[in-house]
Amino acid sequence: MRRLGQLAERTPAGRERYVDLLRALAITMVVLGHWTATVIGTDAAGRPTGRSALPDLPWAYPLTWVAQVMPIFFLVGGFANAASLVTRRERGGNATDWLLDRAARLLRPTTALLLVLCGGAAVASLAGVPATLVRTVVWFATIPLWFLAAYLLVVPLTPVTYALHRRFGLLVPGALAALVAAGDVGRALGSEWYALGNYVFGWLAVHQLGFAWYDARSATTLDGPRSTAASPARTGPRTTRLPMSRRAGWTMLLAGLAATVLLTGVGPYPLAMLNVPGERLDNAAPPSLALLTLTTAQLGLIVLARRPVERWLHRRRPWSVVVAVNAVVLTVFLWHLTAAILLVGALDAVGLLPTPPAGSAAWLAWRLPWVLLLTVVLAVLVALFGPIEARTGRRPDRAGRSGARGALAAAGFAAVVYALVSNAQTPKEAAEPLGVPVVALVAYLAGAGLLRLLRSGRAGPARPGHPD
Repeated sequence: MRRLGQLAERTPAGRERYVDLLRALAITMVVLGHWTATVIGTDAAGRPTGRSALPDLPWAYPLTWVAQVMPIFFLVGGFANAASLVTRRERGGNATDWLLDRAARLLRPTTALLLVLCGGAAVASLAGVPATLVRTVVWFATIPLWFLAAYLLVVPLTPVTYALHRRFGLLVPGALAALVAAGDVGRALGSEWYALGNYVFGWLAVHQLGFAWYDARSATTLDGPRSTAASPARTGPRTTRLPMSRRAGWTMLLAGLAATVLLTGVGPYPLAMLNVPGERLDNAAPPSLALLTLTTAQLGLIVLARRPVERWLHRRRPWSVVVAVNAVVLTVFLWHLTAAILLVGALDAVGLLPTPPAGSAAWLAWRLPWVLLLTVVLAVLVALFGPIEARTGRRPDRAGRSGARGALAAAGFAAVVYALVSNAQTPKEAAEPLGVPVVALVAYLAGAGLLRLLRSGRAGPARPGHPD
């Protein structure tokens, strides 16, 4: 608590605190969404099962426009990545060292999750639990890693994509949105392969908007222009600065909503912005054009709320809470489904697990105590594993370039992404005694180990850094 208080007090005056709040809110909404939209049942053997309740709740589809907050995470990720990369370069550091610091913040808590899950799976397999059941449990616990795989694709591209942003501005997300639309046309014609690129193009488009927000913030304060070394402002589609006026906010909000209504009402896109089994398309996996228009509306709302919320965050108490959440935000995200598994197992063991049908009065009444119990379990997990994330600091800046280190860092990221994608693509009924495919686990440990080795090779001890 003392360290968090010190971090809050040492916050630079020019920090965009609103970005930190949005990150914390986005992850919190993901957690609550997964918890509340789950229905627990039993299989033929009487064992607990879990699935999404959305197919049984068509009335809730419009609510997914609010619940779908992954674009917000990529938006604030773009802002934070641009800010930290620019700062690193101004201090004489290079992109490789920046990337290795980013990898440490993302992979330390992820490695802890995988090692604990695989260790538990190995014990269960040795105790005689069927390998298919072990895999099903671990598959459910590792659902959050599909998002992390997408983000780990975007982060290493930041030095290149930020350079494109500085040259072409908002033309870049516009071109990426056009590629997403082309991918949607391909899958609408019957082949999902055409839309695979949307996993990169869609999230990159949102990430680029975060760059534009950073450039706008680096040129202005809440009270007027800021004197910086930023490049001269450009107008038109090649501007590098996101419009931050109230007029621009209202334009993005209303235009984004109108486009999303047309695409989901008249067009071919489903109304739900989260995955609903059986729908003709999935707006989120991969990202669709409809999700990007909804992102535009969300961005407009963010712009409209920015000034009053930013001023509120300059108060000590709310800002201290935001700092505390962001210090363990990835741990919360990674472990929230494991908390659900533990609670379901505990309640089932004592014969107190309720399994009301989705949408029933009993199911709705169970939402509040269910969330409260899960919060307690997750709090214990965060207390145990949160320090792993919170201790991750930034290494001292180091001048110079190293093509070999950069290539090795890229290889490490590639191995980690391959492992996470491979795990997500492996069927949940597969016979995997370790819960995770062995090839995927080896690839992950090799990639994460290589990135850790590259980072630890720099001289000087680590020092705590502000969560960003």
